Amino acid sequence: MARLLYSAIASLDGYTVDADGDFAWAAPSDEVHAFVNDRERTIGTYVYGRRMYDVMRYWAGRPEPDEQPVSAEYRQIWQAADKVVVSSSLEGAETPRTELVRSFDSAGLHHRKATATADLGIGGPTLAAEAFRAGLVDEVSLYLHPVSVGGGIPALPRDLTVRLQLVEQHTFGDGVVYLRYLTPGA
Repeated sequence: MARLLYSAIASLDGYTVDADGDFAWAAPSDEVHAFVNDRERTIGTYVYGRRMYDVMRYWAGRPEPDEQPVSAEYRQIWQAADKVVVSSSLEGAETPRTELVRSFDSAGLHHRKATATADLGIGGPTLAAEAFRAGLVDEVSLYLHPVSVGGGIPALPRDLTVRLQLVEQHTFGDGVVYLRYLTPGA
């Protein structure tokens, strides 16, 4: 069975975006981006909510003329993976290798995990919260940036206790801290 991996860039106080929806503070350094690239290579399918898909579809386009090698590498990783977008309001998926589903289906996601030949990544804290509630998340990776934004969308569900076992940590030169956890039973 494939693993369902939740990864989020978050502020030190635990938000993926601030109260205004801004996440410019989360732009990764080349060092962090290269590390993320190495972690993302195992992903065969990304599962996104609407807002995360809107952000991530940037990677479907052509490289910018001055694109850094680390960004070009991530673009290739992202384009090579399948995508599933969970949205009741999106009219259609605009990127290749993308399936649109209208609502979160825990049984369907469990089936995807059971039949996948590569790991699945779930992106977007709102959608990930549904997967946490269903007991489907196997691993959590947080990239904590040294900034407090005071509010916004939390990286982890606020209405659910999730016990995590720390299995890896890494500190980058820019002060970002990577924490990788397993969930019970993973």
